[in-house]
Amino acid sequence: MTARPTLEIAVTSPAGARTARENGADRVELCTALELGGLTPSAALVEAVAGEGLPVQVLVRCRPGDFVHDTEEIALMAAEVRSVLASGASGVVIGALTADGALDIAAVARLAEAAWASGRPVDITLHRAVDQSNDPVATAALLPSLGLTRVLTSGGAPAAADGLETIAAMAAAAPGVQVMAGGGVCPADIPALTAAGAAAVHLSAKTRALPRRGGGWVPLGAGGASAEQDTHFVTDPEVVAEARRAMAG
Repeated sequence: MTARPTLEIAVTSPAGARTARENGADRVELCTALELGGLTPSAALVEAVAGEGLPVQVLVRCRPGDFVHDTEEIALMAAEVRSVLASGASGVVIGALTADGALDIAAVARLAEAAWASGRPVDITLHRAVDQSNDPVATAALLPSLGLTRVLTSGGAPAAADGLETIAAMAAAAPGVQVMAGGGVCPADIPALTAAGAAAVHLSAKTRALPRRGGGWVPLGAGGASAEQDTHFVTDPEVVAEARRAMAG
């Protein structure tokens, strides 16, 4: 019997993790700064979200932008891997590329070794650096030998629903690695993604929080071009529940 696909929700807070749990998610990916593609959360945030009960995969990404990291950044992220696992994460979400668009095998191996050094079973996911690699299928084919658990991918497309053929090819190229479709996913996309071979589906189910400021507004950076846009994202319970229903077929 084929196992049912797994639903993972990207969250940024304990409240988001509760919403995910209460509406049928199997696990969460925790990060900060969703609007930047996600960054490493603090140890305290990892502890708080782990306390909500679902398995927590923690994104380890020390800065926004490209995935070509220097030695100092890799050392920092290795330390972050150790920190988030010590704080209760069930796994880590990592990745790095070389300047020519190949998987940075040495960097990924160093981050994986930092995870295994925890002395307990941990999940290790290759994040969407794979979608900016020069060949996502060839990159996925490397993962079984590196001992990674899964890969999060849109099939190299702007949205996973547009990358179905590549997602299917990645699943065939990486036996034993869970291919998780993510990137611009809405619940209506889920049947096609799982039919293409995705064993898990990842979505943020996010909506903008209503601003609660009582005074005036001035721009403080790149957070938004207006007072209405300068807010944060929260997890939408209706979208999580709809995704769970879609996973059930």
